[in-house]
Amino acid sequence: MESMEIDQVTEEFVTDLAGRITQSIESVMQDSSEAVEAALITLFAGGHLLIEDVPGVGKTTLATALGKAIDAGVRRLQFTSDMLPADVTGLSIFQQDTHEFVFHPGPIFSNIVIGDEINRATPKTQSALLEAMAERSVTIDGHTRRLPELFLVVATQNPSDMAGTFPLPEAQRDRFMARISLGYPGADTEIAMLRSRTARDPLRSLAPVATIAEVVRAQRAVDDVHLSEAAARYLVAIVTATRQHRALELGASPRASLHLAQMARARALLHGRNFVTADDIAVLAGPVLGHRLLPRGYFATEQDAGSAVEAALSEIVANTRVE
Repeated sequence: MESMEIDQVTEEFVTDLAGRITQSIESVMQDSSEAVEAALITLFAGGHLLIEDVPGVGKTTLATALGKAIDAGVRRLQFTSDMLPADVTGLSIFQQDTHEFVFHPGPIFSNIVIGDEINRATPKTQSALLEAMAERSVTIDGHTRRLPELFLVVATQNPSDMAGTFPLPEAQRDRFMARISLGYPGADTEIAMLRSRTARDPLRSLAPVATIAEVVRAQRAVDDVHLSEAAARYLVAIVTATRQHRALELGASPRASLHLAQMARARALLHGRNFVTADDIAVLAGPVLGHRLLPRGYFATEQDAGSAVEAALSEIVANTRVE
């Protein structure tokens, strides 16, 4: 693969920006460096992030900390079973004095939208996010309205076999560029959390450390990161293998290929390179592809199904070679 040196100004700028945001998030999120990096890569890649794990491990804390780190419009949606699509997108209300319909934008018209427990909403309400996440626009009453240039959905969800949840449709899951899990903290981290925790919420002390313009500049720099033909062939080989693997019922879509390439570019830039390596692709295959794949057969729990997908994907990455 090609070996190029990244522009020093771009390298310093992106490294500094990533460092500021990371430091801000890790001030309230301990022992979560991998999850924080994945969140940053998704942000710089211009995608949307799904955080999936059991309740109480810090999913909403991570999403909120990321929102607070950027001086941008942030709205939080607490998804429930009785929410309607209009609660997400907004609606037009007739004004008696002017005899006209006036559009009242919903919380989706923001830079960062935190969707808490997205799978507690019905599929009808979940579908209100499809156009926004894929096309960065919302069509209501025949009028298409554009969303901001910086637009990021960070959604959290509990495992779909828990009470009161509705599984995300495949089309909805495919809109998320990456999915991450936090897991339980280590014993030392949990002890430190107990000893340092006070009555004051640590999120309240967070202040913005980055601007919209800085994040957009980083996103544009990601677009210029080089993806060689060898790296592209390696990426496509992995994605194609998910469609042919004996243990998988549903493989990754072409959108997944685009997302994996963009995430790999963002990771390369964060690591001081303007070219993608096979390692960038291999490391991100799990977060980018895992939530899009369906295992073949019956599984008693969601965790068992996820383990089957993880095993198949690990096998695919291990057996795929760079040409």
